[in-house]
Amino acid sequence: MNSWVRAGFVANLPVAASVAAYGSVLGVLAAQKNISWFELLLMNITIFAGSAQFVMVEMWTPPLPIFEITLAVLVMNLRYLLIGASLNSLFQGSSLIRKLATIHLTADENWAITMAAYRQGKATPAFLFGGGLCLMAAWCGGTLLGHRLGAVLSDPEVYALDFAFIAVFLVLALGLWRGKQDGIPWIVAAALAIVAERWLPGKWYILIGGVGGAFATIFRTPSQ
Repeated sequence: MNSWVRAGFVANLPVAASVAAYGSVLGVLAAQKNISWFELLLMNITIFAGSAQFVMVEMWTPPLPIFEITLAVLVMNLRYLLIGASLNSLFQGSSLIRKLATIHLTADENWAITMAAYRQGKATPAFLFGGGLCLMAAWCGGTLLGHRLGAVLSDPEVYALDFAFIAVFLVLALGLWRGKQDGIPWIVAAALAIVAERWLPGKWYILIGGVGGAFATIFRTPSQ
């Protein structure tokens, strides 16, 4: 295994347990929606987007509203346009095939870990890819185990498994904090996301908060 792939895999192990725990909640919900083990595995491999998969499972009611599900997943994953743009310098010199394969395995967690490592000169596309392999394995293991336990574990919130997702992102956010220069973009992103969540349907608040924070970073003055 490439040393950078191995390094990325190992770097993501601390969050893999939480990803698996969060995935088990999806597995339980999928079982309750009568989604088969194979359908869930196929969803994991082809989509690999936790929040979008939760939306899919929530909307999984025969006859399947294919158009509505597709639109909802598209909105949920629009944030990856911003994530992809942030990886431009990391992918300098990489082939299109490598970019596509790596982006498919890019999740919020391994992206955040890779960006933190990249600032220290300790990350490459292979590092990001290795992290994606780690999270994919954890996600598949967690969701499929949860699916098997679905008949027994009817309410995952009792075990606080649903909080694993929030806990992971709190830790990742703290790891990305660079000091007071991040204050304004973070405040703008949070404020816009809160307002959008309150007044707009669906998950538009994720994209609006992300775009707003990005523009706040672009247009802030050097003194800030």
